Amino acid sequence: MPNMSVTADELRRFFPVWDHLAKTEQEELVNASIKRTVKDGKVLHEGADECEGLFCVLSGQLRAYVLSSEGKEITIYRLLEGDLCLFSASCIFSGSPLDISVAVEKEGCLITIPSIVYKKIMNESSVLSNFTNQRMAERFYDVMWLLEQILWKSLDRRLASFLFEESRIDHSDTLTITHEKIADHLGTAREVITRMLKYLQSENLIKISRSKITILDAEGLKKLAG
Repeated sequence: MPNMSVTADELRRFFPVWDHLAKTEQEELVNASIKRTVKDGKVLHEGADECEGLFCVLSGQLRAYVLSSEGKEITIYRLLEGDLCLFSASCIFSGSPLDISVAVEKEGCLITIPSIVYKKIMNESSVLSNFTNQRMAERFYDVMWLLEQILWKSLDRRLASFLFEESRIDHSDTLTITHEKIADHLGTAREVITRMLKYLQSENLIKISRSKITILDAEGLKKLAG
């Protein structure tokens, strides 16, 4: 599907400071932005070799993740409707993009603001610069929280937290997800996840079936997650 035009109202949704920008800055952002549909599984941004631009999620769901030296993935955070992804344009901060990838988890619609345009306006506008730095700081807190989970939290608690969060995002107690996909999110091996899921099932917290996990005790999972 061809790229679609973007409106000021669509961008205003992602930038609370929009009305404090100069009209020329607003117009430049609108004219440079691109709207497109994105399919499940598509990698939109891959590591430090790219700095395409900011992603604004109109609909669907994205996933930001990193790869270990062994090639294992670990999810840093999810991007839902109304979220703004800055790491895909991290070169606007230091000229050195972060080694983070972004992929589509659920088909949707996305606005991309080119890095070169955004950086130009951010350098001219203290309002946009302050907003952007604040948002980036919030994302770094997410990364630090994840690091704390990996270092200090046992896998059973991390898995319980993941399942509880997935249920909240999907608004369902039945999750259609493979053991391998969960392993990708948590940065471990599929076999480890399978053993851990069987443990949670033995505790009557979940029920495992083919490519599906049914949550039987959401409060129990939440308690285990801490």
